[in-house]
Amino acid sequence: MTTLTTPLPRAAVLRDDPVAQATLLLRIAFTVAPILFGLDKFANVLTDDWTRYLAPAFNDIIPGSAADAMHIVGVVEILAGLVVAVAPRYGALLVAGWLGGIIVNLLIVGGYGDIALRDFGLLLGALTLARLASASPERDL
Repeated sequence: MTTLTTPLPRAAVLRDDPVAQATLLLRIAFTVAPILFGLDKFANVLTDDWTRYLAPAFNDIIPGSAADAMHIVGVVEILAGLVVAVAPRYGALLVAGWLGGIIVNLLIVGGYGDIALRDFGLLLGALTLARLASASPERDL
């Protein structure tokens, strides 16, 4: 039977297979990080003003205020993390695309090249997870 969810590898596989270990580590990272960043769009613990990272060009086309836009961003990030948890092959591509959008946004805002570069590294990690998940025996489809 075909399923969209990917089970976690058995303990014996994790113990002996470095590819399974790397895949699981990336799966955990790209599940937890987007969910935590998404939740923080509402809690403002990591920064006191997420709206400063939103390019005016995007703020102008998104309905509502910049704070509303960042709440929408938070919901998308939470959903992306959940998709990675259940279907890493597809969720990782979703996260990679989202990170690409964040990079473009940060470059438009200006002054956040360091964060854009960090996010590029994360984008490469997400693409790596997508590739590993598609090559694993327990793949999504």
